Amino acid sequence: MAKVRVGRVGEQIKKEISLIIQQELKDPRIGFITVTGVEVTNDLSQAKVYLSVLGSDEQKENTLAALARSKGFLRSELGKRIQLRHTPELIFKFDSSIEYGSRIEALLDQVNRGNGGV
Repeated sequence: MAKVRVGRVGEQIKKEISLIIQQELKDPRIGFITVTGVEVTNDLSQAKVYLSVLGSDEQKENTLAALARSKGFLRSELGKRIQLRHTPELIFKFDSSIEYGSRIEALLDQVNRGNGGV
């Protein structure tokens, strides 16, 4: 039963964080962000928010720095929107799976083009 609740809370946090970042944050350092997932601990004390950022490595670092500065605002807004006894601490991490998938796809295309001409 607890695992189901943790999963639901994680999905709700993902949805709300996405909306807050898109609509509320006005920091120009924040680029195009997609919240790809949220892992919440069993006691709901921490939430790891996985992000995919479009842009160069420098833009990604600037985005992560901007999110770190606005962590308090994000957490307070999340607390207003989700009714929990304690709002989880937010930890932002990059999700490189999309970039990895794009790289694999490009390599497969390259291999297919090389084999198609033979």
